[in-house]
Parts: sequence; structure tokens; C-alpha cells
Amino acid sequence: MRKKIIAEFIGTYFLIFAGTGAIMVNSLTNSLTHVGVALTFGLVVLALIYSFGHISGAHFNPAVTVAFLFLGEITKKEAMTYILTQLIAALASSTTLLIMFGNVSNLGSTIPSGSWLQSFILEYVLTFILMMVILTSAVHGKAVKSFAGLAIGATVALEAMFGGPISGASMNPARSFGPAMVSGEFNSLWIYLVATILGSLSAALIYTLLHEEE
Repeated sequence: MRKKIIAEFIGTYFLIFAGTGAIMVNSLTNSLTHVGVALTFGLVVLALIYSFGHISGAHFNPAVTVAFLFLGEITKKEAMTYILTQLIAALASSTTLLIMFGNVSNLGSTIPSGSWLQSFILEYVLTFILMMVILTSAVHGKAVKSFAGLAIGATVALEAMFGGPISGASMNPARSFGPAMVSGEFNSLWIYLVATILGSLSAALIYTLLHEEE
């Protein structure tokens, strides 16, 4: 379990460090563009899955952990430990970025650009799609698992490209939690905690129905 905790901490830390760090760097330099930020999120997820997937399962996301708990892939104790580790790593990563750059762009916080309902629905759908890709590419017995990291990373990049300008394309409670708590911008945080978990649980439920019919 110690190795899993270390893997989840490092993975979550660098996911948020690279992803939200890219938002901050783009805000300071205008060098990355929105597409560059989206690709950064996708590429870091891809790299981290191949680096730590064989150790912890490469969750780095409380919504993913909750879905795996629902499916019985991990125990309740493991899930609680994973989620706590992910949230602590998120806080540590955002604190590092605050020390480096100051409170630029609210440390990459996810903030709705329109109505809360618009962002809530978008986060639900984005997380549903991401979780479904995770389950069908990395968990299903017939999946070609060697390509799972590529499929998941590409999904994150794709969803960040078109969802980012509207909701921030979080898909990950820890990714929103860290920047929000450290920057103090947590008025809309509940959207990214509730919608993402509901989306991942819905995907897990549909996955079980599809699996039963095989």
C-alpha cells in the first residue's frame, strides 16, 4: 500500500503541476495557447499512466477512485486512502505553483464562463466519457491494455480542448480542489466535486450493464 500511496501522490502532484502550471505560464507569456494547455493535460496523463499504472492503477482522480470502489475493484479503505492522498498532493502542487509564480489566473482554478448549470452538465458528460474510456480501455478483459494510456491521454486532451473554455474541463475533483483552496477561489468548487463524481459513477453503472450483457 505504501508504494501505491507514493505513486498516487507523485502522479496527482505532477498532473496538477503540469496542467494548471501550463495555464499559469500561458497567462504570463501567451506562448502556449488554449490548444497547448489542453495538450499538456493530455500528455501528462498519458505519461503518468504508463509510469505508475502498474503500481497504483494510476487513478490520480477521486472520481475515478469512487467509480472503482463502486465496481469493487478496490476496497473502501484503499479508496479513502487514495482520495486523501490525491487531495493532499493537489494542495502541495498548487502551493508549489503559488510560491513559483504567485496567484496567477487563480492558480489555474476551474471557473464557469457561463451559468453554473451549463458547467455542471458539461463536467458530468466529460467525466462520464473519460471514465467510460478508462473502463473500456484499461479494465475490460478484452481491452488492448497496452494502448490504454494513449486512449485516456487523448481523451483528456480532446475534452480539454472543447470543454476548457466553458467549464475548465476539470473531470477531476482533485484538479479543481487544489487550485481553488490555495488561491481562495472556491465559490464554484462544488460543481467540480459533485458533477465529476456523478459522471464517473454513471459511467461505472452503464459499464456494468454492458458487461452483464456480454
